[in-house]
Amino acid sequence: MVKAAAYCAYQERTQQEVRDKLYSYGLTPDEVEELIVRLSQEKFIDEERYAQAYVRGKYGLKKWGRRKIMQGLKAKGISDYCIKQGLKEIDPEVYEQNLLQLLEKKNATEKEKNPFARRQKITYFLLSKGYENDLVNDAVKGD
Repeated sequence: MVKAAAYCAYQERTQQEVRDKLYSYGLTPDEVEELIVRLSQEKFIDEERYAQAYVRGKYGLKKWGRRKIMQGLKAKGISDYCIKQGLKEIDPEVYEQNLLQLLEKKNATEKEKNPFARRQKITYFLLSKGYENDLVNDAVKGD
């Protein structure tokens, strides 16, 4: 229990990450599930808190869009409810500023001369960062 608690206290973890770590210690499935329940009750594992931290990191530091963040959380096995709670961490004004900063940065470094192909490359880049189609199209048109 102490080793698992220390593992969880170091940084936010999903239940699946903790489960995998506990299995690596050689515990039985019953022991693992019992520990997961105890760690959850004692708030060492909290998937809603994990989702909030994940969203803050990805949109704040990596400037990811909502779609890519949601995809990342789903891949980690986070529930839809926790994903919705996590996405509330996004400030719409900062989100739009991130999009415009990425647009300016990509526009400055893009070597394509043909305006249509240039716009298409920038659009694909922003979509790959996880921003929504309508926001990307508005931002690129406004450029």
